[in-house]
Amino acid sequence: MSDSIKHECGIALIRLRKPIEYYVEKYGTPMYGVNKLYLLMQKQHNRGQDGAGVASIKIDAGPGMEYINRFRSVKTRAIDSIFGKIGKEFKKLKEDQPEKALNTNWVWENLPFLGDVYLGHLRYGTHGVNSIDNCHPMVRENNWRSRSLAVAGNFNMTNVDEQFQKLIELGQHPKQKTDTITVLEKIGHFLDEENQMLFESYKDEYTNKEITSLIEDNLSLQRVLKRACKDFDGGYAMAGLTGYGASFVVRDPNGIRPAYYYMDDEVVVIASEKPAIKTAFDIEYSEIQEITPGHALIVDKAGNADLKEIMPQLEKKSCSFERIYFSRGNDPEIYEERKNMGRRLCPQILEAIDYDLKNTVFSYIPNTAESSWLGMMKGIEDYLRGYRKQAILNQELNEEQLDEILQFKPRAEKLVIKDVKLRTFITDNDSRDDLVTHVYDTTYEVVKKGIDTLVVLDDSIVRGTTLEKSIIRMLDKLEPKKIIIVSCAPQIRYPDCYGIDMSRLKEFVAFRAMLALLKDRGLYYKVDEVYDKIQAVQGTPAIMETNYVKELFDLFTHDEISVKVSEIVKAPEVNAEVQVIYQRIEDLHLACPNHSGDWYFTGNYPTPGGTRVVNRAFMNFVENKAVRAY
Repeated sequence: MSDSIKHECGIALIRLRKPIEYYVEKYGTPMYGVNKLYLLMQKQHNRGQDGAGVASIKIDAGPGMEYINRFRSVKTRAIDSIFGKIGKEFKKLKEDQPEKALNTNWVWENLPFLGDVYLGHLRYGTHGVNSIDNCHPMVRENNWRSRSLAVAGNFNMTNVDEQFQKLIELGQHPKQKTDTITVLEKIGHFLDEENQMLFESYKDEYTNKEITSLIEDNLSLQRVLKRACKDFDGGYAMAGLTGYGASFVVRDPNGIRPAYYYMDDEVVVIASEKPAIKTAFDIEYSEIQEITPGHALIVDKAGNADLKEIMPQLEKKSCSFERIYFSRGNDPEIYEERKNMGRRLCPQILEAIDYDLKNTVFSYIPNTAESSWLGMMKGIEDYLRGYRKQAILNQELNEEQLDEILQFKPRAEKLVIKDVKLRTFITDNDSRDDLVTHVYDTTYEVVKKGIDTLVVLDDSIVRGTTLEKSIIRMLDKLEPKKIIIVSCAPQIRYPDCYGIDMSRLKEFVAFRAMLALLKDRGLYYKVDEVYDKIQAVQGTPAIMETNYVKELFDLFTHDEISVKVSEIVKAPEVNAEVQVIYQRIEDLHLACPNHSGDWYFTGNYPTPGGTRVVNRAFMNFVENKAVRAY
């Protein structure tokens, strides 16, 4: 993705199902769980590089012993910073007190992070200050272990205001108005209520000390989550650890955000991506399962794990951007889907180059687009195979022509190279654009000047600024006849509110193209009409029923928007003809049929809160408010 957008976030949870002595005997170290958590997080570092955090629970820790530990970091290499600190303590112990390092019970009791349950989180700071206070896990501590809670998640809520108000009505005084704190306090409130209910039922028959154990053995996290999550509107995969050792990961009813798990007699593992689990535990993909939307995988204090329904499962709308860009491409399903995306673009590409493969160079940017590029090249080869077959069957070729057509191969080159990250903030505004043009570099002397067409594949085109300021200008210096930028994703027309940093309409080049078409055709008054419709339902349930912004896009065809985008991203000094081609939505669905979440392309939001967000975002645009709409 040449445009920089960010994604929230990645989670990893490990529950050790055996005593620590088991792992020492089998794997030779008490750090088995810590090491596996490190691997899970490193293999998901693509999901968040602004910060990281980890938490652990010691089950049945004695009085006076710290049973919950947390480390967080916003350093450049946050994962290494955290685990370096954890590992340093164990290394120092082995060096200074080797006899204690061999005493498994002593190590478990005295090394701060060593425990039975581990939770890790990777964060992209899509909104707000990237401070350590914003890093998950968030912790709600209590002297009663069964009331303590650590929460980390990959989520955005669209109805934070309503949830905040519910907390106030419950009698709380929330310290922040954020979805993370709201989720923590909401779950924490019902965890407290569950504790109190059990306490009341036991208090006449048992001592308080006995009640503590009874609560930990009988507390229903399913009931807690059912009560806490029933009003949530958003996309989420939320992980939690309780102070007494039970844990959970709960997923939204539409399955917007991903969550996968694996379990055997040694561990229960949950992560945002399958490859991380496979690599860390060296298992088959078939052994990794998806958490059912609307369900929670709950692991009790004893280590028993089960999927429990929290809310009825709704139509599955898993985020298609996970398949296009965000998830790692070494997942075999994603790898094939991305190749299919590239292949399905071939008819549009062949038409755009007028089937002149001899004078066309195929490339891609960035490296994450390589899988789709391979699929695109396979599609071009398939076309060539059909062309060769037809020409031979029609007997149109002499021997020389037959030899030429059999030997011909499409021209594939690595044209675009991302260079070091240039610090454009060090210069003045007049000089910044010139620096931006050098973020990427190119391979010279492989293009026939004034003759070749360049076809460059990208994951997606969001804002278009990198194309305009850097990539197209750079490619134009190669002096091609034509530059075709191909997007594996359809036109991004609407904001995302479920975990991707795409929240302001005016930043989307497809939205700007639509506005330009309105002006060109004397229809800009339609903007005011849509604004008036939204304003009329603002503050009522009706604002969640209709995406009024669709009315503006419906005035134009897919191709008309694409043509206008092509005009926008072509700087005046660019000499080559420029064309932008987008994946069609129907082809995207055919390429990745099990991930049909497409609201950023179609405006069809899976939750009412999403529809409210797009309408609010449009109002913010008209009113020139540079704020997010949720």
